[in-house]
Amino acid sequence: MADDAPPPVLTLTPLNPAFREDPYAILNGIRERYPVMRDEMAGVFFISRHEDVRGIVTDLTLLRHPSNAEEAAVLTRRGLEERSGPNGEPPRSSILTLDDPDHARIRNPLAQALYRRVAKFKPEVERIVDETLDRIGDARTFDLMAAYALPIPIDVIAAILGVAHDRLDEFRTWSEGIIQVLNPIATEAQKAEMTRCSDALGAYMTDMLAQRRASPQDDLVSDMAALQAAGAEIDDADLIINLSALLVAGNLTTTDLIGNAVRLFMLNPGELAKLKADPSLINAAVEEALRFEPPVDITGRIASKDMEVGGCPVKSRQSMLVSLRAANRDPAAFEDPDRFDITRRKAPHVSFGGGAHICIGAPLARLEAQVALLKLFERFPDMKLADPAAPAEWRQLPFFRGLEQLHVTV
Repeated sequence: MADDAPPPVLTLTPLNPAFREDPYAILNGIRERYPVMRDEMAGVFFISRHEDVRGIVTDLTLLRHPSNAEEAAVLTRRGLEERSGPNGEPPRSSILTLDDPDHARIRNPLAQALYRRVAKFKPEVERIVDETLDRIGDARTFDLMAAYALPIPIDVIAAILGVAHDRLDEFRTWSEGIIQVLNPIATEAQKAEMTRCSDALGAYMTDMLAQRRASPQDDLVSDMAALQAAGAEIDDADLIINLSALLVAGNLTTTDLIGNAVRLFMLNPGELAKLKADPSLINAAVEEALRFEPPVDITGRIASKDMEVGGCPVKSRQSMLVSLRAANRDPAAFEDPDRFDITRRKAPHVSFGGGAHICIGAPLARLEAQVALLKLFERFPDMKLADPAAPAEWRQLPFFRGLEQLHVTV
């Protein structure tokens, strides 16, 4: 490839060691030189300026479902045939990729029920975080990812759904397996594990929904069963798919948010000192962690009509990948964007997307991160990286950024 040629989109993932080590060195150059970059092999536009990205994710006329993309959009359309039903029928989709009217039909009642739960769930999140810290106990050195960042989100979403405590280990296993649905280049073995875990979770959720209809409990599954009975146009298949999606997406991204944020504070002790001196900064601190090191690299939209992005023509049905990570470090939107600053006055990050498809779990992720960070640093005020010179161990799941391990000493 010529030195001045834009890189293929599939090199912009942690499977590329250079990108995994420092994605910003690569993305900054792309944003400056190729802000609207066409990758013919993948069949997508890759868009990286904050102004363009925010405009796209908030544009309610754009589409999400991959079946709306042109045939040339091979990355976007990948897996459509593999995910079809046994008789060739189209697969059900979660609200992540649905378009209206189905998107609004399912998302609106689900969001209302979820947000009501989140609004009163802080004491339960605090209990789960405290129990997680108690399990760490007197350990002087531990892997923060395995011991803290991983169990908290799965335990929280399981508690919201109403999952029995003795099934949490299974839920963790299923969640880790189903995550591969978000991997556009999953191996056959990963796909097989994804299918096994998806089938097991679907069977569990089907049984749970039947139980809640017979005997409602104080949980989200009971809430949704009641909304169905009151006339909400959501059938069981849609409900199970979307409740399962809450589990998977909430587990992966919130785990990474907590882990990334802790690492940032370990690398920036001055910012941690600010937070300890003024815990009311926690909301701003979480927002800055989301901007500076977001868990998700990209999101996508499909043009519903001929349009223009950053002066570049995009035709109807062409696919666009927008780089949330590049947009969050755009110097046109953020002063000194490569500095982690929890007192940043203006932080309009795009880490949760935007518009009708803004992350449905954003309020819960924020709550979990706020509680988890404050309680962690309160319990372990002298926590440091076990080996400050050791390179970060980033996972290799395409289009996500999170740590495999984060060893700390307290």
